[in-house]
Amino acid sequence: MKQWFALSAIGSNRPGIVADLSELIYECDCNLEDSSMTVLGSEFAVLLLLTGQGEDIRERLASACKRLEWEKRLTVFFRPLDSDPATLPEALSARHFRLQATGADKAGIVAKTARCIADFGINIRQMDTQSRPEPNSGAPIYTMKITMDAPADVDETALRERLEGIGRDLYIDVTLEAISD
Repeated sequence: MKQWFALSAIGSNRPGIVADLSELIYECDCNLEDSSMTVLGSEFAVLLLLTGQGEDIRERLASACKRLEWEKRLTVFFRPLDSDPATLPEALSARHFRLQATGADKAGIVAKTARCIADFGINIRQMDTQSRPEPNSGAPIYTMKITMDAPADVDETALRERLEGIGRDLYIDVTLEAISD
């Protein structure tokens, strides 16, 4: 029977991390189903969704992860999932949105926006943030991009109003657009 696992790893960025992780998956007779990888500062971070079969799959993965931690100086965690994540009912009926917030870098942008989204029962699928100096003044400009899945019955007007209020309070531009997935 096919079993699903989430695996995360973090370590100093260097060539070969993806090769090391994909070989681990292959050597455990697993299949890489989905992935997200990024470099944050000097660290490489990865989140993988994989499947495997066999009664001893957990033991094989645990042993391989420990070996990789020891040999390659990565911190690796994995855990089994209860079901196939692609067939969850809420994922199939969700409405999809993209949000972007831009403005002077200040505390609270992510916290207030994320709380608003959570209050509407919306799931953040992906979020990217960065703070970069503005070309002319050098003042830090913060940009946050979120892709999210909302319940089919979400009140889009109320959501927009709350997000616009956050934008006014923090002096940032917030845009929300419905997207097809």
